[in-house]
Amino acid sequence: FKALVGKDVVVELKNDLCIHGTLHSVDQYHNFRLTDITVTDPEKHPYMLSVKNCFIRGSIVRYVQLPADECDVYELQNASRKAATIGKQQQQQQQQQAV
Repeated sequence: FKALVGKDVVVELKNDLCIHGTLHSVDQYHNFRLTDITVTDPEKHPYMLSVKNCFIRGSIVRYVQLPADECDVYELQNASRKAATIGKQQQQQQQQQAV
């Protein structure tokens, strides 16, 4: 996500609130700081109309919609495969230690 700093993203939260804004920063826990935000459904969330910048805790994020032209699908697939392989290896090690 750090490569997308300065780009427009849409963050969907677990409470069905969708926030569109410019990604200002993100950390290792997927906490996001957005600037120039707008809400996709202002009638449902009128209290968000006056908010211009926000911090979003990573644990309440459901989805992050990335700009298609900024997203390298090949790199994301490789990162997913690598994470899955590491997860399997750790699981196998734990099973062997339990025996």
